[in-house]
Amino acid sequence: MHELHPTTVAVTAGRGDGQPDAPLNVPVTLSSTYHAGGERVYGRYGNPNWSALEDTLGALEGGRALVFASGMAAVSAVLERLPVGATIVMPFDAYFGARKYVYEAAKSGRLNYRETDVSDTHAVLEACEGATLLWLESPTNPLMNVADIRALSGGAHDSGAAVVVDNTFATPLLQRPLELGADIVVHSITKYISGHSDLLLGATIVRDDQTHDELLGLRSLHGAVAGPMEAWLALRGLRTLPLRLERAQDNAGELARRLEAHPAVGRVRYPGLPNDPGHALAGRQMDGFGAMLCFELASAEDGGELTAALELIVDATSLGGIETTIDRRSKYPGETAPPGLLRLNVGCEFIEDLWHDLSRGLDTIR
Repeated sequence: MHELHPTTVAVTAGRGDGQPDAPLNVPVTLSSTYHAGGERVYGRYGNPNWSALEDTLGALEGGRALVFASGMAAVSAVLERLPVGATIVMPFDAYFGARKYVYEAAKSGRLNYRETDVSDTHAVLEACEGATLLWLESPTNPLMNVADIRALSGGAHDSGAAVVVDNTFATPLLQRPLELGADIVVHSITKYISGHSDLLLGATIVRDDQTHDELLGLRSLHGAVAGPMEAWLALRGLRTLPLRLERAQDNAGELARRLEAHPAVGRVRYPGLPNDPGHALAGRQMDGFGAMLCFELASAEDGGELTAALELIVDATSLGGIETTIDRRSKYPGETAPPGLLRLNVGCEFIEDLWHDLSRGLDTIR
């Protein structure tokens, strides 16, 4: 068989052995206990539903996947592998949950960190001197900065640092960091992969067996395991990721262009815009520009007025679902965002309905 496109892999991988009379989808296995003599032994060590989801994610990212109870459980497992005193280089605007983990570890002397602007390749590589790990997001959450994953991975490795990429925003359909030189990919499956705002899961994907086995040991020891029903739902959601992402990405590009032209909007952050600082790099590195964008209003008060005026778009802090959500990020303590910055997770609704809601809300700002 010829090499399948990722959109086909999302539909076909993780289906089981395909024996006659076998179900087309791996059925939900609700069991904590297995008969002796096999590999699983006990429910904390394995489940057929985890395996099916892991097989699919691994095929999409080009590595070996492990499913965790949440995105933060996956992040924690990766960072737990680091020795005491290790130094992490990370974006100043990375997902706050990951940064908070590092901040708390630094307070206790467990880890050290250096924060950088990942769009400045030279500065990041300078910060990697003597570091143990480079943590990347691209685009970053929430400022949408784009990192040169290939250049940063090569340079970090030259300095002796491993490279982790949180690929939640892009998904493996748009960006595959292992192919660009990264060592570990992290996902919040909660977001685009599951796609329906109804579960919490995370994942790691790695290239080598040793790292996989170390992360598997941490998952089992710490009990950060997924529920079988959540894994089944996530895989069902993943089957439609190509369709959902295509529609949401088209909507995001159109909304970005319209927002950029609105007089109440100061700046739109979306790598799909030709004047975005990360546009050229994202065009080379990604297979699309994604469905996340941010835009800035003059003040936090304006942001509050807009979110209160919206009727269709939901004021909520998560992302990646089929519904469009909006969130003023600076209201969260510790978040790195201008006061009037709004993060827009663009969903699959009809574009004119979304724009009617946004433009009407923007027109109410005094």
